[in-house]
Amino acid sequence: MEKIKDIELKEGVSPTQIVKGMKQAGFQASHLGEAVELIERMKQENCTLFLGFTANLVASGLRGIIRELCEKGFADAIVTTAGSVDHDIIKSFRPYLLGSFNADDVELHQKGVNRLGNIFAETKGFELLEEKMQAWLKELYGKEKCVSPSTLTQFLGEKLPEQSFLHHCSKNGIPVFCPGITDGAIGLQMHFFKQENPDFCVDVTKDLKQLSGKVLLAEKTGAIILGGGISKHHIIGANIVRNGLDYAVYVSTASEFDGSLSGAQTREAKSWGKIKERGSSVQVNCDATIAFPLMASALKEKGLL
Repeated sequence: MEKIKDIELKEGVSPTQIVKGMKQAGFQASHLGEAVELIERMKQENCTLFLGFTANLVASGLRGIIRELCEKGFADAIVTTAGSVDHDIIKSFRPYLLGSFNADDVELHQKGVNRLGNIFAETKGFELLEEKMQAWLKELYGKEKCVSPSTLTQFLGEKLPEQSFLHHCSKNGIPVFCPGITDGAIGLQMHFFKQENPDFCVDVTKDLKQLSGKVLLAEKTGAIILGGGISKHHIIGANIVRNGLDYAVYVSTASEFDGSLSGAQTREAKSWGKIKERGSSVQVNCDATIAFPLMASALKEKGLL
């Protein structure tokens, strides 16, 4: 066993040195340091890399890191939720605001403000989304009447400016899989559009062939999963067909004790064959908005981002 070492903040200390020091600090700091090393191994071994994240992280300032990952072609595929698409579109044209967890929610509703924790998203942003989505869906419908979620996100990325993560995914050919595509404002907009165009559809099964192809054709697979829910399970579930991921890093605050998928630890995934029995994995029990900027900074300094 290694000794616990004190973290020393010397002058000129770099993010990589801080994270390296955290590995021998104990508690979740050690897990964070191990996670960076595991991601480094994923990249060194040319793993097909899946990045999963939840919508709340795109609403936050973490969107900038996600965008840079996509700009640099860091991941081979992304799996996320409909809300990520909503927030990416709106934030490309309107800012979200920093508020308070203790705000008066009735008052916010009366003022047309929606709260995600201490992040405020104005209703005007969703009105803008409606205007743009209806025009974009009309254009897409003129080309293809039944599309996959990844075709839709590819198309939307082509319409969005450079601060959008979808823009860089479209530019770099990174598929964005969104199995819960209807569970968000864009889903409601597709419903509205379908009232006038009943033969329009988004077929979630269309993406399964492309996703399974990436899994089956890979020599090794790795995943970085921020948060839980459907974006987490769609990645690990897809890897069952190859007896599991070779590498996995989870970053989450969810608890395992209610049996939820969001809280399920990496060791549990091995019982399902979602991570290989001898696969390497790390669970970082931390808010991703705290942990992932440190991890990404260290990866960038190592030349991996």
